[in-house]
Amino acid sequence: MATPAKNTVCLWYDGGAEEAARFYADTFPDSFVRAVHHAPGDFPSGKQGDVLTVEFTVMGIPCLGLNGGPGVTHNESFSFQVSTHDQAETDRYWNAIVSNGGKESACGWCKDKWGLSWQITPAVLIKAVTNPDPAVAKRAFDAMMQMRKINIADIEAALHG
Repeated sequence: MATPAKNTVCLWYDGGAEEAARFYADTFPDSFVRAVHHAPGDFPSGKQGDVLTVEFTVMGIPCLGLNGGPGVTHNESFSFQVSTHDQAETDRYWNAIVSNGGKESACGWCKDKWGLSWQITPAVLIKAVTNPDPAVAKRAFDAMMQMRKINIADIEAALHG
């Protein structure tokens, strides 16, 4: 038996924890489902034998999916930020999330079909908006503010004015 992580992100789902964990494992590197645990008895949002928790890892981050039921929803105060190296990687992750029942948002953010927020963030964007030259950082920031999925060519164009 593996030693449990000292700190694990617990994510609340309304019955979709296993499906979400398997989607993340299929979509992102260094991601996998470790274990699926069934309820030993009835609970407020399910019955004995239903999936209660799912242990999984998303890009090296240990998580526990809890099928806690309705009433608690994800919001933007928690998100996974995925650093990408090129447009193909950015497109692959963004499109996987959005085409699987997710929704686009602004500035590289999107939500998966379970309501969890993701920031698909090219490394060049972070470098651009933190550029020591305030004018360069502002141009890149202004370009980002017009986007949904980040377009690296447009960020690079903003860098060069």
